[in-house]
Amino acid sequence: MSVWDILTNYYPAFLTGLSVTLKLCAIIWGSGLILGGALGLAGNKFPRGVGFPSHGVSFFLGGVPLLVFLFWLHYPVQAMFNVVIDPFYTAAFTLAIVNIFAVADIIRGALNDFPQQYLIAAKVTGLTRKQTIFKIQLPLILREVMPPLLLLQVAMLHITLFSSLISVEEIFRVAQRINAQIYRPVEIYTALGVFFLAVCLPINGLALWLKSRFTRNLSEQ
Repeated sequence: MSVWDILTNYYPAFLTGLSVTLKLCAIIWGSGLILGGALGLAGNKFPRGVGFPSHGVSFFLGGVPLLVFLFWLHYPVQAMFNVVIDPFYTAAFTLAIVNIFAVADIIRGALNDFPQQYLIAAKVTGLTRKQTIFKIQLPLILREVMPPLLLLQVAMLHITLFSSLISVEEIFRVAQRINAQIYRPVEIYTALGVFFLAVCLPINGLALWLKSRFTRNLSEQ
């Protein structure tokens, strides 16, 4: 059975798993970009009250294997509070937390490193604070953060594969079920790769294009 045969015969199952994966991503991406962006802005504005604690949490999460963090929230934490939560929501919450603090680090770093001479030039030319933000700061910062943010979201899509280990019926778990029926691991996981390429390549391409097209050297040199 070829890859094409597997895609033809089992595409409804793959599409069902892919829909679960994309639902996970919608939660992870949306919360990460919105809440992470807000946390990054707050961290820049209040470095001691928000920035340092946020960076500390990010540093902690970076040192804990994601799979361990996921298992903590799925097994001992739920047993501790005597609750049973759908694995989908556990996975979405866990990965969203990781994404939120990763996005916050990117945003906060870009704001902290923003060259002050642009702000001085804006003040000298008589631009208001609002004009400075929307005509100078925002466009330049977006140029810097868009490529790494897009690549981060692709990485979060890949990481959703871990959710299969707590019984989330996403695309990798579906592939495992199909493999248990026909045992064609090379062809099945190649088909899985095709689905991921179809989703990830456009995002990776956009990130690389944005980086080459808009990223500039913002140093004082």
